[in-house]
Amino acid sequence: MITVEHLRKEFTYYKKTTGIKGSLHNIFHRESLIKEAVRDISFSVEKGEMIGFLGPNGAGKTTTLKMLAGILYPTGGKIEVDGFIPWERRNEFKRRISIVMGQKNQLWWDLPASDSFYLNKCIFGVDDGSYRDIIVELSELLEVKELLNVQVRRLSLGERMKMEILAALIHRPDILFLDEPTIGLDILSQKKIREFLKIYNAQWKTTVIVTSHYMADIEALCDRAVIINQGRLVYDGKLGEVNQLLGKRKLLSVKTSCPVDMEGWRAFGMVREVSAAGAVLEVPQEKVQEVLAAILSGLQVEDFTVTEIPIEEGIARFYQKEAAEI
Repeated sequence: MITVEHLRKEFTYYKKTTGIKGSLHNIFHRESLIKEAVRDISFSVEKGEMIGFLGPNGAGKTTTLKMLAGILYPTGGKIEVDGFIPWERRNEFKRRISIVMGQKNQLWWDLPASDSFYLNKCIFGVDDGSYRDIIVELSELLEVKELLNVQVRRLSLGERMKMEILAALIHRPDILFLDEPTIGLDILSQKKIREFLKIYNAQWKTTVIVTSHYMADIEALCDRAVIINQGRLVYDGKLGEVNQLLGKRKLLSVKTSCPVDMEGWRAFGMVREVSAAGAVLEVPQEKVQEVLAAILSGLQVEDFTVTEIPIEEGIARFYQKEAAEI
């Protein structure tokens, strides 16, 4: 459904010095700078797949999504989305895609959301019967049926985001780009939107690329992650295997009946947390049984658990590792 080959995007901007003298100098001797936002990225996405597009702030995620949607023209490389070249912006292509940006609004602020929906219906040429069916179905799934005729500015942030997603799906796009769709939302609203997207994807096989800094979004929706850092592709594979690439380490949480000092815990591994009730150790996966046996024989253990390193921590380490190598 989506093919990206050696994609690059550069932005030219100018250095600005302070003060009146600096402004006069810039008029005649302006120094141009180049920002490489995206550097030689290649990946592909199958029909109906949901992938997490991850990276720290400034990594190039939004820039890449904008090029996939035809909003930006690339500096180099090739993109094909559902058989179309995005930046040609053909009407047929625009009917196949939709993009929702968590920090940009497409709904008219002072009008009810239903008016914006009807405008989208007219723009995309959706027939009356299909339009009514879509509104009924999606408003019920998103639990906003009673809010369709309320001014957008009177809705909560979570309610507005649900309306933004509904507006993006009026024409039943084949491909949906979601850029931080749950940013600033409370936990319940995030959960509702994630549940809706899973149901919608399963029912309509819509291809979805989602960026988010909330790892709960990515873990709930995506099996695959594409990670970029400083404009470069650093990982493309299963989300659950990120920690495996960072040394296959485990967290061992131990609860003891008697307090153990920091030095006592250090004998067993790298100490992450310590308290009077116990400690959390980070140990290599292959040494978990050995360390656990030593702890059980040397300490009065009441309970213990072995868990994976949280996925968001694994990805943060991945960013740091790759940034150091670039």
